Amino acid sequence: MLEKVESYVTYGYSNLKNVRDLIFKTGLEKLEKERVPLIDNNDIEQALGKHGILCLEDMVHESHTVGPHFKDATRFLWPFSLAKPEVNSWVRRIHIRTLETLEIVRSI
Repeated sequence: MLEKVESYVTYGYSNLKNVRDLIFKTGLEKLEKERVPLIDNNDIEQALGKHGILCLEDMVHESHTVGPHFKDATRFLWPFSLAKPEVNSWVRRIHIRTLETLEIVRSI
C-alpha cells in the first residue's frame, strides 16, 4: 500500500532552507476564503501580530521550530500543493527503455 502512495507523500524532517523556500516561493495566505500570495508583511502582522509573528521570517521560524503558535501560523497559510517529483518518472522511463532494448537484443 505504501508503494502506491510513495510518490505522492513526503515524509521525514525538513531543514530550514526547505521551509524557507516553500513559504517564500509557494506560500499563500487565507484571506476571506481566498488564496492571496504572501507578498506583504502587513497582512501577516495584522493577522498574527498578537502572537509575535510579524513577518515572513517569523513565519518560517515558527513553522520550522514548531513553536507555541504553530497551529495559528499554519491556519493562516493556505495548504501547500506539491508536484509529483519528476525524478521517479525519469528513472522509470530509463528502466523501461532498458528493458525494451534488452527484449529487442534477446529476440535478435
